[in-house]
Amino acid sequence: MTTASTMGRRRRWTLWGLMAVSAIGIVAFAVPPYLSGDPANSNLDINPDAAHHYLSLMVHAVPSGLALLIGPLQFLAPLRNRYLRLHRVAGRVYMVSVVIASVAALFAATFSVSGFPAQVAFYLLTAAWLYSLAQAYRCVRRGEVRLHRIWMIRNYALTFAAVTLRLYLVIGMVLRKQYTWLTFEDVYTASVWASILINVVVAEYVIVHRVVASSARRRQRRESASATSAVTSRSGGQDG
Repeated sequence: MTTASTMGRRRRWTLWGLMAVSAIGIVAFAVPPYLSGDPANSNLDINPDAAHHYLSLMVHAVPSGLALLIGPLQFLAPLRNRYLRLHRVAGRVYMVSVVIASVAALFAATFSVSGFPAQVAFYLLTAAWLYSLAQAYRCVRRGEVRLHRIWMIRNYALTFAAVTLRLYLVIGMVLRKQYTWLTFEDVYTASVWASILINVVVAEYVIVHRVVASSARRRQRRESASATSAVTSRSGGQDG
C-alpha cells in the first residue's frame, strides 16, 4: 500500500512537472513576439484588411501567458494550504487574465485568416473558457470549494490548449511531409479542434479519477470511523 501510494505521488509530481515545464516553454516561445509591438514578429499570419488584428493577438497573448504560468501553481495542495491568501490573490489575477484574453480572442478569431472551421473552434473555446471560469467563481463565492476545484480543472484544461495546439501542430507538420495532400490549413484546423476536445476529455478523466474518487474515499473513511466508534460505544455500554 505504501509503495503504491509513493508511486502514485511520484507519478502526479512527474505529470505536474511536465505540465509546468511545457507551460513555461510555450510562454517563452509564444508571448515575446507580441511584446515588441511589431506585427512582423507575429507567430500567426496577420489579416491585412483588419487594422487591429495584431493588437487583438497581443492583448490575447500576454494575459493568456500569465494565466498559463499561474495555473500549475494553483493546483499545488501544499502551496495552497500553506499560503491561502497568496492562492486567492493569484486566483484573482488568473481570472482577470482569462477574461481579458477571452475578449481579445473573440476579436482575433473574427479577424483570423485560418479559415471558418478554425474560427468556429476558437469561438467555442472562448465561450467554454469564460463559462467554466464563471462557474468556478460562482462556486468559490458560495464556499463550494470542491466544485470550484472541478471547474478550475476544466478551465485550465482550456487554457492549456495553447500548449497542446503547438504539440499537435508539430505532429501534423511531420505527417504533412508524408501525406503531401495535406495543407497547412488542414493541419492547423485539426490541431485547434484536437487541442480543445482532447483537453476536455483529459480534464473529465482527472476529475472522475482524482477529485471525485478522492472525495468518495474520504467519505468512506469517515463512515467507517463513525461505524467503528458506534460499535465501540455500544460495546462499552454493554460492558458497563
